[in-house]
Amino acid sequence: MQTRVDLNSDMGEGFGPWRMGDDATLLQTITSANIACGFHAGDADVMAATMAAALEHGVGIGAHPGLPDLQGFGRRNMAISHAEAANLVAYQLGAAQALAKRAGGRLRHLKLHGALSHMAVADPALARACFEAALAVDPEIVLVVLAATPMEAVARELGANWAGEIFADRAYEDDARLVARGKPGAVLHDADHAAERILAMLEEGAIIAESGKRIPARIDTICLHGDTPEAVEMARALRARLEAAGLKIRPLQEG
Repeated sequence: MQTRVDLNSDMGEGFGPWRMGDDATLLQTITSANIACGFHAGDADVMAATMAAALEHGVGIGAHPGLPDLQGFGRRNMAISHAEAANLVAYQLGAAQALAKRAGGRLRHLKLHGALSHMAVADPALARACFEAALAVDPEIVLVVLAATPMEAVARELGANWAGEIFADRAYEDDARLVARGKPGAVLHDADHAAERILAMLEEGAIIAESGKRIPARIDTICLHGDTPEAVEMARALRARLEAAGLKIRPLQEG
């Protein structure tokens, strides 16, 4: 089994006075934060505050660009061209870089959000457009990709720095895609079960689908969605189980 792994969570997904998730508590457990960039959630003030808090806890910061759909939280597919998607990613990445620099830190990674991510898995040309846009802004940025999917293949083809991601709180189809949220069992809520499942994946070096199928995968980072009620409990249980198994929990920034 590998010796280290990163724990990441999507953060800064409030807007104005509205807050989503317990970011402050999660930052005590995770090692990388994917910060919303104002399109699916977040705004300049929320981004700045979230980045400052992450840096205070030694948590690596990354951009989490999504579709321009605040009401739908970026989880509804949109009919956009590849050129539009590329501009959306570059625009949000630039904003995140500026705020990270102002906070005294450096933006290290990028992870597509929600529907934009799922659309990019289904359409490798869209993934390429998004990733090429990000790399044009920062050639060294780490692209966080859904492990063992066409999105990973695109990152490999581009010769980019990339990190394979799996999800602690989501079920998998046999093709390594996430089970759609509308289906029963798509989102996991039991912290102990999720921790046991992730440990098994790390031991086998494979994604374990809902059917039991094993899909070989490089696992660099594990995501816990910050907007679920069990997020903090799940993060703590997962980190405790991983450390008990001898794994070091380290941010993506460290190599």
